[in-house]
Amino acid sequence: MKSITIYKIAIGVAIVCLIGGLGMAISGNGAKAGPLLIAFFVILALGFRGYELLKGFVYTITIFAAVTTALYYPQYFVEAGGFKFSKLITPLIQIIMFGMGTSMSFHDFVGVVKMPKGVFIGVFSHFLIMPLIGFTLASASGFPPEIAAGIILIGCSPNGMASNVISYLAKANLALSITITAVSTLLAPLMTPLLMKFFAGAFVHIDVLSMMWDIIKMVILPITAGLVFNKFLTGKATWLDKAMPLVSMFGIAFIIVIITAAGRDSLLSIGPLLILLVLIHNLAGYFLGYWSGRLFKMSERDCRTIAIEVGMQNGGLASGLAKEMGKMATVGLAPAVFGPLMNVTGSILASWWHRKPPMSNGDNQNPAIDHQPEVVI
Repeated sequence: MKSITIYKIAIGVAIVCLIGGLGMAISGNGAKAGPLLIAFFVILALGFRGYELLKGFVYTITIFAAVTTALYYPQYFVEAGGFKFSKLITPLIQIIMFGMGTSMSFHDFVGVVKMPKGVFIGVFSHFLIMPLIGFTLASASGFPPEIAAGIILIGCSPNGMASNVISYLAKANLALSITITAVSTLLAPLMTPLLMKFFAGAFVHIDVLSMMWDIIKMVILPITAGLVFNKFLTGKATWLDKAMPLVSMFGIAFIIVIITAAGRDSLLSIGPLLILLVLIHNLAGYFLGYWSGRLFKMSERDCRTIAIEVGMQNGGLASGLAKEMGKMATVGLAPAVFGPLMNVTGSILASWWHRKPPMSNGDNQNPAIDHQPEVVI
C-alpha cells in the first residue's frame, strides 16, 4: 500500500511539472520550460511502474523524456569531442537486428507452408497499404520534399518485432504474426528500395542498388547471424539472451534522440503536423489491415494479426536508411516519430482487444514472449 502511495505521489508531482511547464510556455517562457517538461516525463515513467496496466508504457514515456531533452539541449546529442553520434546509428541497427534474429528460429518460416493464405494477405497488404497511405499523406502535407519522403520511407519498411509482442497481447494469431514479420523482413531488400523508387522518386533521389545493399548489411546479415546463434548457441550464453532486449531498447531510444537533435529546427516548425500525419498513417494501417483480412473472410484472430502487422513498421531500419542516404535530419524525422507513437497506439489496441477475446479459442500463443510491449523496432 505504501509503495502504491509513492507511485500516486509521483504521478501527482509529474502533473504539477506539466502544468508548470505548459504555464511557462503559454506565458512566453517556453525556452525555459525544458527542465519541467523533462521532469514530467521522467517522474511519470516512475509513477507508471506501480500499475500493471501502465507498465507497458514506461519505455515509451522514457523515450519522450529523452526526445524532450534532445529538443531543448541538442548540442549534447550531435557530437562529443569531434565524434559525431550519427556514426553509431548503423552499428546500433545491426545489433538490434542481431537481437531480433536471436529471438527467431528457422522454424518460424515453416508458417508460410502452414498458413499460406494468411501470410500472403498479410505481407501483400503490408507492402501495399502503408506505402500508398504514406505517399498520399506526403503529397498532401506540403512538407519539404525530403521530410515528405520520410513519411513514405516508414510506409515502405517491413515489420518489426514489436508487432509480435502486440499480437500476443491482443490475443491474435502469434504464429502468423511471427511468420509475416519474418517474410516481410526477408523481402525488404527488394521491396523497400523498389517501393521507395516508385513512390518517393519524385521527392528525393533513390539509389535502388545502394539501398538494397544497406538493407542487406543492416538487416539480413545480422538477422542471419542471430538465427545461427539461436540454432547452435542459445542458452549457452544466458547473459547475452538477457542483455539483448535491453540493448535493443537502449539502441532504438538513442537513435531516436540522435535524429531528434539533428532535425530539431525542422521538428519545431512542422512537429505538430508531422505527428498528426504519422498518427493517421499508423491508425489507417491498423484499420485497413483489419478490413483487408475481413475482405478475404479470415478469422477474427487473423484479422487482428494482419491489422497489427500492417500498422506497425520497423522504424529502426527506416532511421538507418535515412542516415545512409545522408538525410538523417530530414528523411529520418517521420521514422523517429512513428516508433514511439506506434508503441503507444499498439499497446492501447492490444489492451482493448485483450479484453475482447476472439470467438475462436484455438490460440497458438507463446508464453516465452514478455507480456509488456516495450521494444520498439
